[in-house]
Amino acid sequence: MKNTVKVHGFHGGIHPPENKKQSTGAPISLAPVPARVILPLQQHIGLPAEPVVSVGDRVLKGQLVAEAVGRISANIHASISGTVVAIAPHPVPHMSGMEAGCLIIESDGRDEWVEHQGIEDYTKLPKQDLIEYIRQSGIAGMGGAGFPTDVKLHLGDDHIVNTLIINAAECEPYITADDMLMRERADEVLGGIEIIAHLLKPLHIMVGIEDNKPQAIRALHAALDNSPLNLDIVITPTKYPSGGEKQLIKLLTGVEVPSGRIPADVGIVCQNIGTTTAIYRAVVRGEPLISRIVTVTGQAAGHKQNYEVRIGTRFTDLLDHSEVRREQMHRLVVGGPMMGITVTNEQIPVIKTTNCLIAGSIEEMPPQPPAQACIRCGMCEQVCPAELLPQQLYWFAKGKEFDKARHHNLFDCIECGACSYVCPSNIPLVQYYRFAKAEIRKEDEEQRKADHARIRFEARLERLEREKIEKEERRKQRAIEAAAAQAAKKDAALSNASTPTASSAAASTGPDLKQLKSNAAIARTKLRKAEKALANAQEKGLEGIETLQATLQQLQLKSDQAEKAYTDAQNTPPQKPTQAAPETDLKQLKNNAAIARTKLKKAEKQLRIAQESGTGDIDTLNAQIAELQAKSLAAEKAYKDAESGNAPAATASVNTAELETDIAAMQGKIDKAEKAWKAAVDSGSPAADKMAAGVDKLKDKLKALQDELTHIRNSASAAPTATADTSELESDIATLQGKVDKAVSAWKAAVESGSPAADKMAAGVDKLKDKLKALQDELTHIRASASAAPAAIADTSELESDIATLQGKVNKAESAWKAAVESGSPAADKMAAGVDKLKDKLTTLQDELAQVKTSAVDTPATITEAEPVTSLKELKQQVSIMRTKLKKAEKQLAELPEGETNPVLEADIAELKARHDAAQAIFNAAEAEKAAAAAQQGIDLKQLKIDAAMARAAVTKAERALSKAEDDHKQTLEEELLAARTEAEKLNSTLERFSE
Repeated sequence: MKNTVKVHGFHGGIHPPENKKQSTGAPISLAPVPARVILPLQQHIGLPAEPVVSVGDRVLKGQLVAEAVGRISANIHASISGTVVAIAPHPVPHMSGMEAGCLIIESDGRDEWVEHQGIEDYTKLPKQDLIEYIRQSGIAGMGGAGFPTDVKLHLGDDHIVNTLIINAAECEPYITADDMLMRERADEVLGGIEIIAHLLKPLHIMVGIEDNKPQAIRALHAALDNSPLNLDIVITPTKYPSGGEKQLIKLLTGVEVPSGRIPADVGIVCQNIGTTTAIYRAVVRGEPLISRIVTVTGQAAGHKQNYEVRIGTRFTDLLDHSEVRREQMHRLVVGGPMMGITVTNEQIPVIKTTNCLIAGSIEEMPPQPPAQACIRCGMCEQVCPAELLPQQLYWFAKGKEFDKARHHNLFDCIECGACSYVCPSNIPLVQYYRFAKAEIRKEDEEQRKADHARIRFEARLERLEREKIEKEERRKQRAIEAAAAQAAKKDAALSNASTPTASSAAASTGPDLKQLKSNAAIARTKLRKAEKALANAQEKGLEGIETLQATLQQLQLKSDQAEKAYTDAQNTPPQKPTQAAPETDLKQLKNNAAIARTKLKKAEKQLRIAQESGTGDIDTLNAQIAELQAKSLAAEKAYKDAESGNAPAATASVNTAELETDIAAMQGKIDKAEKAWKAAVDSGSPAADKMAAGVDKLKDKLKALQDELTHIRNSASAAPTATADTSELESDIATLQGKVDKAVSAWKAAVESGSPAADKMAAGVDKLKDKLKALQDELTHIRASASAAPAAIADTSELESDIATLQGKVNKAESAWKAAVESGSPAADKMAAGVDKLKDKLTTLQDELAQVKTSAVDTPATITEAEPVTSLKELKQQVSIMRTKLKKAEKQLAELPEGETNPVLEADIAELKARHDAAQAIFNAAEAEKAAAAAQQGIDLKQLKIDAAMARAAVTKAERALSKAEDDHKQTLEEELLAARTEAEKLNSTLERFSE
């Protein structure tokens, strides 16, 4: 193809000595396989990769050894076969000379490939799958900062690519890696361009190359002129830095990328020559990015040429192979002389962005002369390719006037070094610009933290004021209700006094058998405790035995009296009350019948599953079904008899513990939603408005639940009534809610991937939601039709105090962890694990509180046998309750003055310990049974827990990456976070299924 494209120009630029002919006299040579490779986990822009191998593992060439974390990241593959000997910090190529995490592999001498194969016809593969294949190959930009290539190839619907530019300029002196690659492998360059064009569908493709590469230009014409693509090879004048992305775009198209924007915003995508070749090898040959072309040059080098070098090869190995004369080498530069960095440690490895090593002599690279005062000559402004005012930026950076430097577009500086090159005063201008950029970033981070703290403080003040107003309104409402209740009580007393039948009815009421039975049980419990305490004291020879014996005699007397009172009351014939019998509650009987049918259906379903799988106790299930059939028939008969007027039925009471638990759970959701919304506001996310609407909806639901609870408590009557058992219905609702959540997640993933099945999945979601709504309406109807009954109130003050204390610790730990994340502290991961542990403890205490409130009964609190427990969660809660009681008792014993004993408390501790051990043993047995059931289905429960934990960690990492990301990349990070959450929900749902 002929060069018919007009070449534009860009401001500034320089013409330093090229020194390229030193390394173009010989063809590309294969560097020897190193005995050891050092693979940094961060060879790209973005988050470092996460190792997927361990020390001691044997790996093959091309095997994945570190996996990308987050959207902006890249995979790392082994470049040799051998053994992983260390995963530890090691010096890496960076201007700071810092160390970073690296994976070190010792070669086994075999250089054995992992099984690999290219794609036979990539055009038949869906584009998303092809992009994912490139991502899995670990390809990142090989000519600049190492931006992950798959991100550039997955721009989204809001970016339309008009022009694809292949950067073949290679403008920096000394470097000839791309030049030799085009000369010898032009067919691979064409293959990579065709793959990129297939993905992006550009209207025009332009290959930009400087006119100082005539042989490469001829090779490109020979390979590309017959291509069916709309492709032009554009030859540009030799000028530094024409290879800069924005400068090359201006040269080839005349379009200027606006400040703070990326080329994709103006419909242009740039890719480097080396990157196109890596894409071709990955897709056609199935080879991940494990090697690259590196130029070795400089006067101290014995063989100045280009080598194909394995990623991770140490500089010393490459320099030895090229016979570098160390005594003559004055400086070792990684990259070009303009933008490269000087290193002193030859153990630093070659990475994906290493394109050149210059072993310069002192004549070739003399020491930098001392800087002198600026003479305001303006030469730096004339050569600046970004059209900045370098001398002005220098004054602002030197005077620490960072706001002025920012307003003069400091961040548009590409740090090409042209200004420093022409400065007659030898001022290191680029160093000042880097310093100013770092300080501005630091100030921005501090300002962001201050704004976040201010928003939280203002929100707290607003909340406290709102709570104060609400508290005053509740106080007034209670006063009004108390006055009304007092007036009603007086009216009832006057009515009873004027009605003789009422007093006679009250007088005819018999003794309270329930209360007498409770009194007798309490007396027996106290007597047993005293007996244990006396026996313990006698066994250990403790003091105070006479006092314990006297106490035992008193308790024995009280127990005999309570037993006698209860026995006499049982023998006393009951007297019929004169008032009318209570009316039959048909609704409750109907509900009881429905619940009995539901239990029977569930038992029959369990029996079918057990018969099909051949597991479980079928005889026991048959017995349960027979019992449930009898109960169902009895409930149906009771309802029909009551409906026909043949039998009375007692009304049911309302248990508000579940409603209170729902309110607490809803409050937790609101707190999380508000936290996420505030984070979105802080980061400037466009989803903040939708999240605010969601928070308002949650608050409305919470208000509705609170109003319902207030209504139930106000309308509760004092008469003892029967309680409806809605546990099975609530379990069905919870199960169906999990199915709805899974279906919604799957539907969202289908919508985002453009799957044609999304519409059918949406219909399925609607059906599930309708079923859930029907069950919720049934539960609401059952609760609404039940009347309240007085119940004994469990003393949960100490437990609530522990929860409040632990909540404070969780808040402090979260604040410290966020501060560590924002400051980039390496201890952030450990602190995150500590926060998760505290949250688990808090969740355990909250579950315990909910269970205590739910299990409150009409009798006073005594140590009685626990109700049968069927789920691992309930068993775990029971163990937790026993542990908490035991720790409290032990704490009370430890707080006694030195030398003082409490035999009663010691006896309680011994009994609590026995109960705790028994509960723990039951839980362990149930857990083992669940593990066995999982194993029969081919599921490793232990591995499932690990996978679920890793999935939650992946969600946390994705959230951190999203919080730190720039606006340009937030969309892709949000997609990745959604995928991570979907995977975590899937694993957690499976894990919960084996914890029921």
